[in-house]
Amino acid sequence: MPPFCPHVPPPGVIHRWRSVLFVPGNRPDLAAKAPRSGPDLVVLDLEDAVPAPSKVDARAVVDEAVSALSGTVSVAVRVNPPGTPWFSDDAAALPEGLAAVVVPKLDSRSAVEEMAGALTGRPVVAGIETVRGVADAREVLGGPVVACYFGAEDYVADLGGVRTESNDEVASARAWVAMAARLAGVAALDIVTLAFGDEERFRREAAEARALGYVGKLCIHPAQVALANEAFRASDDEVDWARRVLAAFHGAGGMTIGFEGMMVDEVVAARARAILQDADSDRVDSDRVDSDRVDSDRVDSDRVDSDRVDSDPAGVDGAGEHR
Repeated sequence: MPPFCPHVPPPGVIHRWRSVLFVPGNRPDLAAKAPRSGPDLVVLDLEDAVPAPSKVDARAVVDEAVSALSGTVSVAVRVNPPGTPWFSDDAAALPEGLAAVVVPKLDSRSAVEEMAGALTGRPVVAGIETVRGVADAREVLGGPVVACYFGAEDYVADLGGVRTESNDEVASARAWVAMAARLAGVAALDIVTLAFGDEERFRREAAEARALGYVGKLCIHPAQVALANEAFRASDDEVDWARRVLAAFHGAGGMTIGFEGMMVDEVVAARARAILQDADSDRVDSDRVDSDRVDSDRVDSDRVDSDRVDSDPAGVDGAGEHR
């Protein structure tokens, strides 16, 4: 039997970001390659990925990268945290056309107010990654916040704890952030897996996160994107199970029944409906992606034809015939 996890955004949540790929804001070469792995969202990072001496220059790099990526993938920018010397100028330099602004280390009402004032209504992904931020997550997840992520590495550092592969030290905080996000009606995104070559660990952590109610995962390497997209999508087995459960449940008139050795009531039926809803949304998203690819291919083809003409302005040979 597949795991009982709705793994769909809570009511009111419209953002289906299963894979969120971070790219250093000062690396335009990596930004240009980011769409190739198929992430739902690319985040150009001005915070941790950019050293202090390079932060000012990175703003211009990010601006150009956003323009270059326009129409190919949803893009967000992670600014430096409120209260740092860079936040205000980061916010002022943000380009138009962003899917969201990622604001790290939000942990107080005053930080939220400073953030909201500087970003003038832009959608925000809030970073919950300090002890105070976790404890007060319900206060932080409001206003322009449309999603949040749990930053385990910063949380453990702030806690003074020890980071382990088991994730035992972040279990309660990780669960609490997911609950706070659900109550706020925003999407919750799971921790990074720093061991980017450890596929087994990434899959395990993604399964844990999905069971807790997270709807996506932060990625720090393109190889992790496909794993995240798969982990937070209803499998064929789950869809088949959900259909069979609902057929049996509805066939019994909505009465509590025994089904394949387990009790099925309205709660179980609701979970099955959520799986089918997720699968239907995936189908719509897939159709949209395919359409976008066709449009992109058409544009690329037109661009190639245009380049050929430009390379030969006359466009004809000496006999007046097209080559």
